[in-house]
Amino acid sequence: MQRHQTEAYGRTQMAAFGNREAEAAVLMKAAALMKHVQTHWASPDRSERLEKALRYNQRLWSFFQVSLADGKNPLPLMLRENILRLSAIIDRRSFDTLACPAPEKLDLLININTNIAAGLKSTAQK
Repeated sequence: MQRHQTEAYGRTQMAAFGNREAEAAVLMKAAALMKHVQTHWASPDRSERLEKALRYNQRLWSFFQVSLADGKNPLPLMLRENILRLSAIIDRRSFDTLACPAPEKLDLLININTNIAAGLKSTAQK
């Protein structure tokens, strides 16, 4: 029985490492979309690009929220709860930025995404 548990744990870890790299990539894509809007704030299509970037980021974090809320998620409960709290902050900032756009409001979202992605990449490389 011990051997089966060890093998199952190993399969879960390998799948998680692949997922971590994918999660890091989509977080960086979302950050890049938001950064592009921020650096081209005066662009005539800013509103459309801002909405597209924030909606993409919200969909991404909604996916994380569903995954983290699943009792079968292999991450430790405290870590899942902390990331869920962080996702609530992201939701609030996203809605605030859509309602009252300002380029500096994107800094928090970009920084969170890039820092989480960096952590996922470093974990995946171990």
